[in-house]
Amino acid sequence: MHGTKKIVGLSLLALVAGCSSLNPFASKDTKNDPVPLVELTSKMPVRTVWKQSIGKSGVYSFSPALADGSLFVAAADGNIARFDAATGREIWRIKAGTELTAGVGSDGSVVAVGAADGVLLVFDGGGKLLWKEQASSEILASPVVGQGLVVLRSLDNRVTAFDAKTGAKKWSAQRSMPALTLRNAPGMVIGGSNVYLAQPGGKLLALTMAAGAPRWEVTLSEPRGATELERVSDVAGTPSLFERDLCAVSYQGRIGCLDAATGAGRWTKLLSSDVGLGIDQRFVFAADEQGSVLAFSREGGQSAWKNDKLAHRRLSSPVSFGRAVVVADYQGYIHFLSREDGAFLGRVSTDGSQIKSVAVVAGSNLIFQTQSGTVTALAVE
Repeated sequence: MHGTKKIVGLSLLALVAGCSSLNPFASKDTKNDPVPLVELTSKMPVRTVWKQSIGKSGVYSFSPALADGSLFVAAADGNIARFDAATGREIWRIKAGTELTAGVGSDGSVVAVGAADGVLLVFDGGGKLLWKEQASSEILASPVVGQGLVVLRSLDNRVTAFDAKTGAKKWSAQRSMPALTLRNAPGMVIGGSNVYLAQPGGKLLALTMAAGAPRWEVTLSEPRGATELERVSDVAGTPSLFERDLCAVSYQGRIGCLDAATGAGRWTKLLSSDVGLGIDQRFVFAADEQGSVLAFSREGGQSAWKNDKLAHRRLSSPVSFGRAVVVADYQGYIHFLSREDGAFLGRVSTDGSQIKSVAVVAGSNLIFQTQSGTVTALAVE
């Protein structure tokens, strides 16, 4: 399973030496080769609205941020840019002067990115550096910005909030870490007076934005298995918030929804994924680690459909877009599936590189950023 190559921990070197499933140089199991794509007759005309280039992501994953009608993007070489989300017009582009590892978070007034050696860089809406602060460890997750704060989570699972304008530290919360975790970028989302966080060990956490106090902490999936490797069950990607529902999925664990205000569970189902999920009025969408795309009823978790025709293509987090649910793959293809039954509706190619980032819906545009740095806005006829 490709997801096991992302696991890190204190015993990583020993595990890589002794376990072929973690060793990138081990022989491949052809049963897990990505399925070839079959020719597709498009039932949903998709057009490219605009296209820009920002620079390569390298070994990191950068997701665009949408705020005030603008799209903020970043790349590993330090490029940061602001585009008009509707037209793709470049408003400004700067060089951070250092390698970047995570981003972007923005509310339109400030722009936050993670830089090398765990440095948080914050710029104003015009691209001028406002302040920088040292985090307690490496930054892989995009900071989030809201209610006058920049909230940062570092790799050691410390969450820190800073005043967005001045950089003054407002609060900090440290959470425990299992022996092994996925080396991914577990996300955060601000909703109301809380910030919601995906956590290692199958947990979800709500902290108050005002003081960083725990509102609730719940277990989405209990780690299982005899070994530390088998017990990895981290919540993957960024939790999705829709009205009162907070939904998430974990690796080697479960998918489910709970009440965002109280943490009370609504439903869970067995599922393993190392990317986040999508949500809309009726459905919750997930791409499992085998490359199947699945839809569940948002209300009760009943299975709606499953499409297994993209097996082992290293799919991105799904996103609901009109009458389609959309996923991207390791070759930069973007697949449009019917949100009602999972049937293929269309497919477009980008630059041939993997798409790990979370797609952004900006009005009638759906925007993706590839690992090679192509930023593409799509629309359907």
